[in-house]
Amino acid sequence: MQITISLDERLGRQVRSRAAAHGQSVSAFIAAILDDALKRETPATPPPCRLITVGGNGEGQGIDLGRPRELEVADYEARARGLSLSRPRASHRPPA
Repeated sequence: MQITISLDERLGRQVRSRAAAHGQSVSAFIAAILDDALKRETPATPPPCRLITVGGNGEGQGIDLGRPRELEVADYEARARGLSLSRPRASHRPPA
């Protein structure tokens, strides 16, 4: 199959140089590069991921993990009550 492509000067020189270094024609070199790239192509959508959670009536209910500041405040408040949602950090400072 014949396909015509346009390359800028810099890229064209690099392709010619590398093809010559590999002892290939420009067409054979481009075909090999494209073949390798297509074999390594990642799927467009990642495989599904199942999030395993733990149910219960613990202190963490209702906290949006997408809002880390909210979680930090809830953790601080839980510590003040003698509970903990996470492991204590050495440099934990109360929220301002």
